[in-house]
Amino acid sequence: VQLQASGGGLVQAGGSLRLSCAASGRTHSNNAVGWFRRAPGKEREFVATISWRGESTSYADSVKGRFHISRDSAKSAVYLQMNNLKPEDTAVYYCASAYGPYAGTSEGGYRYWGQGTQVTVSS
Repeated sequence: VQLQASGGGLVQAGGSLRLSCAASGRTHSNNAVGWFRRAPGKEREFVATISWRGESTSYADSVKGRFHISRDSAKSAVYLQMNNLKPEDTAVYYCASAYGPYAGTSEGGYRYWGQGTQVTVSS
């Protein structure tokens, strides 16, 4: 499975971006998909995850209420809608496909990783 994350860019604080994660080679429609991010000088951290049918989602406390994860299984795509962005959201965002239909916040639960897309939020 190859994952391609896209949709990053430069936005002012308070703005919005929508990230997309597309799978090729093999779909991830039967697997949970998560978004993680790595800010400059920091460890990669969990952002959000969605189960294989989309009925279960989980978010990091830092993004809860501002970010929304969704998926379109027909397109084998997962999205991360990011609203009310803050400078501390600046990071490279990665999508990852889990080993199974449900996954948590740990990186160890995810098997395939995309290359990342840069999100920069200016103050």
